Amino acid sequence: MNIGGLQRVSLIDYPGKICATLFAQGCNFRCPYCHNPELVDPGLFQECLPEEDILCFLEKRKGKLDAVSVTGGEPTIQRDLVEFFKRIQDIGYLIKIDTNGAYPEVLEELINLKLLDYIAMDVKAPLDRYHKITRSNVSPDKIKQSIGMIMDSGVAYEFRTTVVKSLLKKRDLQEIAISIRDARLYVLQKFVPSKCLEKRFLSQTTYSDKEFEALKGEVKDLVRCIVVR
Repeated sequence: MNIGGLQRVSLIDYPGKICATLFAQGCNFRCPYCHNPELVDPGLFQECLPEEDILCFLEKRKGKLDAVSVTGGEPTIQRDLVEFFKRIQDIGYLIKIDTNGAYPEVLEELINLKLLDYIAMDVKAPLDRYHKITRSNVSPDKIKQSIGMIMDSGVAYEFRTTVVKSLLKKRDLQEIAISIRDARLYVLQKFVPSKCLEKRFLSQTTYSDKEFEALKGEVKDLVRCIVVR
C-alpha cells in the first residue's frame, strides 16, 4: 500500500465510530477542486508511510479505536489493497472505504470477501459529464456498475457529491440523484476552497445554506435520505 498520510483519531470519518484515517497515495481522477492535491499530483508526493508501521500502530490502538477509514487519493488503484484490508480486519477493526467508483471489479472483490463495513462513494457528476468534471477517461458504465453493486451489497453505504457552484447546477444534481435513485443516503458536500488541485478553484464558491435547502428539496423524493455537510 502506498500510504501518504495517517490521521490517528477521527470522530467524523466513520459514522458513529472512532476511527483512524489512512490516506492512499495516487488517483486516476484529476478533479480540479480536489482538496488533497498532495495525494493526486505525483509532483507533490511525499515519502510513503511504511505499511508495517501503520499496522503496528493499529495493533497498539485496539480497544481505543473502532474502525479504520481508508480514503485518498483513490484506494482501489492500490495493488495490494485486498491483502492490506485482510490484515486490518484480522486485527479486529471495522473498515470503511472512500472511493470514486472507477474500479467496480475491485469493489466486487472486497464486498465478496466481506472486507468492507461501510462504503462512501463520490458521485462526481451526471454520468454524461464525468469526463469533463474528473478530467479522466473513466467509463461512465463503470461508475453506473459501482453504484448498482454498492446498493445491492448489503453493506452500509452513502453516496456523496462535492458541490462547486460553477460546475454543478440544479439539473446536474437532479440527474445524479436519478442515477442513485432510492439510495439510503445522499450527502451534498459543501465545497471549501482551502487547497485545490487547480489553484484557480481557490476563488470558487459553493451554494449558500438557503440554496442548499432548495437543492435538497429538488431531489429529496429520489433518495431515502439527503443531508448537507
